[in-house]
Amino acid sequence: MNKEYNASNIEYLTGLQGVIKRPGMYIGSTNAYGLHHLVWEIVDNAVDEALNGFGNKITVIIRKDGSLSVIDEGRGIPVDIHKSTGIPAIQLIFTTLHSGGKFNEDAYKSSGGLHGVGSSVTNALSEFCDVVVYKNQKVYHIRFENNGNLAVPLEVLGNTTKHGSMVTFKPDKKIFSTVDFKWDTIASHLQESAFLLKKVKFVLKDERTNQETEFYYENGLKEYIETINANKNSLGPVITFEDKVNTMDIEIAFQYCTGDYNETIYSYVNNVRTRDGGTHETGFRIGITKAVNDFAESNNLLKSKEKLEGADIREGLTAIISVKMPESILEFEGQTKGKLGTPQALSAVNNLIYSQFTYFLNENKEFAVNLIKKCIDSQAARIAARKAKDEMRKNKKQKETLLLSDKLTPAQGKDYSKNELFIVEGDSAGGSAKKGRNPLYQAILPLRGKPLNTDSISVDKLLKNEEISTLINTIGAGYGQNFDIEDSHYGKIIIMTDADTDGAHIQTLLLTFFYHYMRPLIVNGYVYVAVPPLYRVYKEQGSGYIQEYAWDDRELEICKEKVGRGYKINRYKGLGEMNPDQLRYTTMDPRHRLLIKVNIDDPLNVAKEISTLMGNNSDLRKKWVEENIDFNEEDEFIKEVIK
Repeated sequence: MNKEYNASNIEYLTGLQGVIKRPGMYIGSTNAYGLHHLVWEIVDNAVDEALNGFGNKITVIIRKDGSLSVIDEGRGIPVDIHKSTGIPAIQLIFTTLHSGGKFNEDAYKSSGGLHGVGSSVTNALSEFCDVVVYKNQKVYHIRFENNGNLAVPLEVLGNTTKHGSMVTFKPDKKIFSTVDFKWDTIASHLQESAFLLKKVKFVLKDERTNQETEFYYENGLKEYIETINANKNSLGPVITFEDKVNTMDIEIAFQYCTGDYNETIYSYVNNVRTRDGGTHETGFRIGITKAVNDFAESNNLLKSKEKLEGADIREGLTAIISVKMPESILEFEGQTKGKLGTPQALSAVNNLIYSQFTYFLNENKEFAVNLIKKCIDSQAARIAARKAKDEMRKNKKQKETLLLSDKLTPAQGKDYSKNELFIVEGDSAGGSAKKGRNPLYQAILPLRGKPLNTDSISVDKLLKNEEISTLINTIGAGYGQNFDIEDSHYGKIIIMTDADTDGAHIQTLLLTFFYHYMRPLIVNGYVYVAVPPLYRVYKEQGSGYIQEYAWDDRELEICKEKVGRGYKINRYKGLGEMNPDQLRYTTMDPRHRLLIKVNIDDPLNVAKEISTLMGNNSDLRKKWVEENIDFNEEDEFIKEVIK
């Protein structure tokens, strides 16, 4: 390293060079998530056109050559010369960061674009980006290649009566770890956009498989709620409110369900999901809490003087909040669009939900009384849980006796945030894990048999199941609406199962339980899946071994080369086949292990797939299998059957 630090050490990146050198800063990563972010950037531009009343159809086509096209029927990307730069506006948009029409309310009343980097980032990270614009009765064309370099200057190809734009790009395989566009990922995103942008048709085509589908919703958010709650027992109808408050358009849809202990609130600003909430969500929570409490008090429905808390009122609630606002008042907290900070949104949403829901409750007394009863039951359960928790804190010995079962090998450390709970499959794997763990902060809980499917069962049945009851007591934070993540005895919950179909099934059953009864663990990044190696490649050398571990077939070939001639291979069929040292080194030691963090990136898709795959409706499950699984002679399952 040169000890001198002067101007010669400063690298000046012009144009799109910064994007190419540090793509993660702009799209999050260079894996499948980042790959699809390129799609969203172009789709969102088309959505912004439709959002502002220009065009009612957006088409996405996955091409056979690995490229993807987005076609809209908007006004068409500007092609005239930009005065201050002297180049066509379309060229400026695709080659310069922070350029575009999203900063100008004359062009867009409301827009999801905040930074103005979308099209240029997609261009910078693509082998080519080809743009056709239908505008002014003419067909315009421009093409970029090799990460945003102009290959074909703007030209006129002919005449047309159409209007809109078609952007086709092919991600650079040298930048991304995968360039395989996923049908399900794109379909889910387009469906979400269709719910939010009612009466606009979204079409998805895949030339690789000849698959095609379309999404179109007349009633938007109402149908969004109906889709999420399709397999739940509703307490009443989907309730929808919408209004224009000053420069904001507000639309809200929500529904209560019985037998559901979670609150599910998804919020959006200008069709962009605000994952971390913000002022519009706060306004909704304040307004609905006040409306329910005021109605209950005025009708003498409360059994005690204690008001209902927000958590009591939101148990079993699914809500969508969509706010559209101009760029002049649009504020986000932090570097991303995850949390809305616009102060006006709080009072606007609060006043809307309070006034309109109060009117609805008074006009629908039977529903209102049933809702208050549900809220009071939730309040009673919360108070009982609080009293039980207080009693346990008074009697530490009793608490320890309740939480620790004979199955659990506890961690010695008292700093719960650093402790890790490994949920392992069977006593064999549990024995190896106990010997291989770091006893200071790693705890082991073996499962005997498969956990209960908790998607559609009563709480009584849930608590009678020994495996689930032990898991609840071990984590120590309660369950359902009374779950309190601050009481968790572990900063990481790690599911560690065999790399086979039984192991995958156990993972699914556990994740279903966490999703329904301890969802904050997932939302806050506490839940992980351990990834044990599939192979050990080794050979004897002197009095010991040379050995390498492989997690897939590609790594297996690399390990063979590293170990050299005369190697032998262990194919691990289960964790119990590893000795404690091997399990510790490969799967438990933070310095070497591979963990997958479980999160809810696409709430609509998660809700649909859990209810489909884990619910009681076998016809839905069969339909999903037929549409998503290709059983052919290359499948391992079929090979085993043939044998």
